[in-house]
Amino acid sequence: MKQLVVATENQGKLREIEESLQGIGVQIISLKGLPPLSPVDEDGSTYLENALKKARAVAVHSGRLTIADDSGLEVDYLQGAPGVRSARFAGDQASDADNNGKLLQLLAGIPVAERGALFRCVIAIVTPRGREAWVEGQCRGVILEQARGNKGFGYDPLFSIPELGKTLAELPLAVKNRISHRGRALAALKAVLPDFL
Repeated sequence: MKQLVVATENQGKLREIEESLQGIGVQIISLKGLPPLSPVDEDGSTYLENALKKARAVAVHSGRLTIADDSGLEVDYLQGAPGVRSARFAGDQASDADNNGKLLQLLAGIPVAERGALFRCVIAIVTPRGREAWVEGQCRGVILEQARGNKGFGYDPLFSIPELGKTLAELPLAVKNRISHRGRALAALKAVLPDFL
Protein backbone atom coordinates (compact mmCIF):
# COMPACT_ATOMS: atom_id res chain seq x y z
CA MET A 1 0.00 0.00 0.00
CA LYS A 2 1.31 3.45 -0.94
CA GLN A 3 2.26 5.67 1.99
CA LEU A 4 1.20 9.30 2.31
CA VAL A 5 2.85 11.57 4.85
CA VAL A 6 0.68 14.28 6.37
CA ALA A 7 2.96 17.18 7.29
CA THR A 8 1.23 18.41 10.43
CA GLU A 9 1.58 18.08 14.17
CA ASN A 10 -1.95 19.42 14.65
CA GLN A 11 -3.96 16.42 15.86
CA GLY A 12 -7.26 18.04 14.89
CA LYS A 13 -6.13 18.47 11.28
CA LEU A 14 -4.71 14.95 11.22
CA ARG A 15 -8.02 13.49 12.44
CA GLU A 16 -9.96 15.36 9.74
CA ILE A 17 -7.53 14.27 7.02
CA GLU A 18 -7.56 10.61 8.10
CA GLU A 19 -11.38 10.61 8.18
CA SER A 20 -11.63 12.21 4.73
CA LEU A 21 -9.07 9.95 3.05
CA GLN A 22 -10.40 6.65 4.40
CA GLY A 23 -10.82 3.98 1.78
CA ILE A 24 -8.60 5.45 -0.94
CA GLY A 25 -5.87 2.84 -0.54
CA VAL A 26 -3.11 4.83 1.14
CA GLN A 27 -1.46 4.40 4.50
CA ILE A 28 -1.42 7.73 6.35
CA ILE A 29 1.83 8.50 8.15
CA SER A 30 2.01 11.42 10.56
CA LEU A 31 5.12 13.40 11.40
CA LYS A 32 5.31 11.41 14.65
CA GLY A 33 6.02 8.32 12.55
CA LEU A 34 9.14 9.89 11.02
CA PRO A 35 12.61 10.73 12.31
CA PRO A 36 12.61 14.22 13.85
CA LEU A 37 12.61 17.14 11.44
CA SER A 38 13.47 20.72 12.28
CA PRO A 39 10.31 22.87 12.28
CA VAL A 40 9.54 24.47 8.93
CA ASP A 41 9.20 28.22 9.29
CA GLU A 42 5.82 29.22 7.87
CA ASP A 43 6.93 32.66 6.75
CA GLY A 44 5.21 32.73 3.36
CA SER A 45 2.84 35.53 2.44
CA THR A 46 0.21 33.12 1.07
CA TYR A 47 -1.34 29.83 2.14
CA LEU A 48 0.10 28.20 -0.97
CA GLU A 49 3.65 29.30 -0.19
CA ASN A 50 3.41 27.88 3.33
CA ALA A 51 1.77 24.61 2.25
CA LEU A 52 4.36 24.03 -0.48
CA LYS A 53 7.24 24.89 1.84
CA LYS A 54 6.08 22.32 4.42
CA ALA A 55 5.26 19.63 1.86
CA ARG A 56 8.59 20.03 0.04
CA ALA A 57 10.64 19.86 3.23
CA VAL A 58 8.84 16.78 4.55
CA ALA A 59 8.82 14.99 1.16
CA VAL A 60 12.59 15.38 0.89
CA HIS A 61 13.14 14.44 4.55
CA SER A 62 10.90 11.36 4.44
CA GLY A 63 11.46 10.23 0.86
CA ARG A 64 7.67 9.79 0.60
CA LEU A 65 4.68 11.38 -1.06
CA THR A 66 3.60 14.22 1.25
CA ILE A 67 0.67 16.54 1.72
CA ALA A 68 0.68 19.72 3.77
CA ASP A 69 -2.00 22.28 4.31
CA ASP A 70 -2.07 25.87 5.31
CA SER A 71 -5.33 27.40 6.24
CA GLY A 72 -6.67 30.49 7.82
CA LEU A 73 -9.59 32.64 8.75
CA GLU A 74 -10.29 35.82 6.77
CA VAL A 75 -12.68 38.17 8.57
CA ASP A 76 -14.42 40.75 6.38
CA TYR A 77 -14.45 43.50 9.04
CA LEU A 78 -10.71 42.99 9.61
CA GLN A 79 -9.93 43.28 5.87
CA GLY A 80 -9.01 39.60 5.64
CA ALA A 81 -7.10 39.28 8.90
CA PRO A 82 -5.89 37.15 10.55
CA GLY A 83 -5.27 35.35 7.22
CA VAL A 84 -1.96 33.50 6.94
CA ARG A 85 -1.19 34.55 10.52
CA SER A 86 -4.30 32.80 11.88
CA ALA A 87 -2.40 30.27 14.02
CA ARG A 88 -0.14 33.04 15.37
CA PHE A 89 -2.73 35.84 15.53
CA ALA A 90 -2.22 36.53 19.24
CA GLY A 91 1.53 35.76 19.12
CA ASP A 92 3.96 33.09 17.96
CA GLN A 93 3.19 30.76 20.88
CA ALA A 94 -0.53 31.61 21.05
CA SER A 95 -3.07 28.95 21.97
CA ASP A 96 -6.45 28.55 20.30
CA ALA A 97 -7.99 30.32 23.31
CA ASP A 98 -5.54 33.23 22.91
CA ASN A 99 -6.33 33.61 19.20
CA ASN A 100 -10.08 33.36 19.78
CA GLY A 101 -9.85 35.90 22.59
CA LYS A 102 -8.01 38.40 20.40
CA LEU A 103 -10.53 37.93 17.59
CA LEU A 104 -13.47 38.50 19.94
CA GLN A 105 -11.77 41.58 21.38
CA LEU A 106 -11.28 43.10 17.91
CA LEU A 107 -14.90 42.37 16.95
CA ALA A 108 -16.46 43.56 20.22
CA GLY A 109 -19.53 45.66 19.46
CA ILE A 110 -19.44 44.90 15.73
CA PRO A 111 -22.90 43.89 14.41
CA VAL A 112 -23.43 40.38 13.04
CA ALA A 113 -23.99 41.78 9.54
CA GLU A 114 -20.33 42.91 9.52
CA ARG A 115 -18.88 39.72 11.04
CA GLY A 116 -18.78 37.68 7.84
CA ALA A 117 -15.75 35.47 7.39
CA LEU A 118 -14.15 32.97 5.07
CA PHE A 119 -12.17 29.91 6.08
CA ARG A 120 -9.64 29.03 3.36
CA CYS A 121 -7.49 25.89 3.09
CA VAL A 122 -4.77 25.12 0.56
CA ILE A 123 -3.36 21.59 0.40
CA ALA A 124 -0.11 20.93 -1.45
CA ILE A 125 0.94 17.47 -2.57
CA VAL A 126 4.63 16.90 -3.33
CA THR A 127 6.70 13.87 -4.33
CA PRO A 128 10.30 13.44 -3.16
CA ARG A 129 11.37 14.10 -6.77
CA GLY A 130 9.60 17.46 -6.80
CA ARG A 131 6.35 16.82 -8.65
CA GLU A 132 3.72 19.13 -7.18
CA ALA A 133 0.06 20.03 -7.25
CA TRP A 134 -2.27 21.95 -4.99
CA VAL A 135 -5.97 22.31 -4.27
CA GLU A 136 -8.08 24.81 -2.34
CA GLY A 137 -11.30 24.74 -0.36
CA GLN A 138 -13.37 27.55 1.14
CA CYS A 139 -16.24 27.88 3.59
CA ARG A 140 -18.22 31.06 4.35
CA GLY A 141 -19.69 31.83 7.73
CA VAL A 142 -20.13 34.37 10.49
CA ILE A 143 -18.04 35.00 13.61
CA LEU A 144 -20.19 34.69 16.73
CA GLU A 145 -19.89 36.84 19.86
CA GLN A 146 -19.08 33.80 22.00
CA ALA A 147 -17.79 30.28 21.45
CA ARG A 148 -20.16 27.35 20.98
CA GLY A 149 -19.33 23.65 20.75
CA ASN A 150 -16.39 21.48 21.73
CA LYS A 151 -15.81 19.20 18.74
CA GLY A 152 -13.47 21.39 16.75
CA PHE A 153 -10.24 23.28 17.20
CA GLY A 154 -8.84 26.67 16.30
CA TYR A 155 -11.55 29.15 15.43
CA ASP A 156 -14.22 26.44 14.93
CA PRO A 157 -16.21 27.37 18.09
CA LEU A 158 -16.65 30.95 16.79
CA PHE A 159 -17.31 30.14 13.12
CA SER A 160 -21.02 29.68 12.51
CA ILE A 161 -22.59 28.29 9.35
CA PRO A 162 -25.81 30.36 9.03
CA GLU A 163 -27.62 27.73 6.94
CA LEU A 164 -27.12 25.17 9.71
CA GLY A 165 -27.36 27.47 12.72
CA LYS A 166 -24.30 25.73 14.17
CA THR A 167 -20.60 26.37 14.56
CA LEU A 168 -18.03 24.03 13.05
CA ALA A 169 -17.30 22.92 16.64
CA GLU A 170 -20.90 21.77 17.07
CA LEU A 171 -20.94 19.51 14.02
CA PRO A 172 -20.10 15.80 13.92
CA LEU A 173 -16.78 15.26 12.12
CA ALA A 174 -18.42 13.58 9.12
CA VAL A 175 -20.68 16.60 8.58
CA LYS A 176 -17.87 19.08 9.17
CA ASN A 177 -15.70 17.27 6.63
CA ARG A 178 -18.38 17.69 3.95
CA ILE A 179 -18.77 21.45 4.33
CA SER A 180 -15.61 22.88 5.87
CA HIS A 181 -12.78 24.55 3.98
CA ARG A 182 -10.47 21.62 4.71
CA GLY A 183 -13.15 19.08 3.84
CA ARG A 184 -13.69 20.74 0.47
CA ALA A 185 -9.94 20.90 -0.18
CA LEU A 186 -9.62 17.21 0.74
CA ALA A 187 -12.44 16.33 -1.67
CA ALA A 188 -10.51 18.15 -4.41
CA LEU A 189 -7.31 16.36 -3.33
CA LYS A 190 -9.00 12.98 -3.77
CA ALA A 191 -9.57 13.88 -7.42
CA VAL A 192 -5.85 14.54 -8.10
CA LEU A 193 -4.31 12.01 -5.71
CA PRO A 194 -4.64 8.98 -8.05
CA ASP A 195 -2.23 10.70 -10.47
CA PHE A 196 0.39 10.63 -7.71
CA LEU A 197 -0.07 7.02 -6.59
